[in-house]
Amino acid sequence: MNQDHTGDRTLSRRLFLGAGIGAAATMTLTSPLEAAVRAMPERALNLYNIHTGEWLKTVYWADGRYIAKSLAQVSHLLRDHRSDDDHPMDPRLLDLIAATHRRLGSKGAIHIISGYRSPATNALLAAATDGVAQGSLHMSGKAVDIRIPGTTIRTVGRAAKSLRGGGVGTYLNSKFVHVDTGRIRYW
Repeated sequence: MNQDHTGDRTLSRRLFLGAGIGAAATMTLTSPLEAAVRAMPERALNLYNIHTGEWLKTVYWADGRYIAKSLAQVSHLLRDHRSDDDHPMDPRLLDLIAATHRRLGSKGAIHIISGYRSPATNALLAAATDGVAQGSLHMSGKAVDIRIPGTTIRTVGRAAKSLRGGGVGTYLNSKFVHVDTGRIRYW
């Protein structure tokens, strides 16, 4: 009895290759940001708003969930200091700045230059300053401008870019880094 197993070998090879491609796709779906935040048993922020003089040190994620009270406190600290308007901040943005801070090994506070911006504030800044987008992600709580004392602006920018969590703009003359959770882009 002569049996041809060629079809079985072809099917096995296809299954093996398919499984390998599937495993590779799964590995590439994890972004550097996702890997960085998964490595944190708790996610915490130490923030200082340079315009209001307010400080906040809080754990905003623990036991597998975001903590609503802490998110509200962070959103309040990141409010539009010109209008005093609050807006919920994107938790992924908080993850991005916490992971950037951790990647740098910084222990001090992250200085907030600009968090949420009301549409009126954004329009005012766009009219007065080059580089302020009409549809800025600051208006939807998805962007923040930061600096980390003791760390160069270039270094902060490189750390944020390495996480591939969104847009990163390095403003050397103004001494801050813009970080957002929009599409990945750098300037």
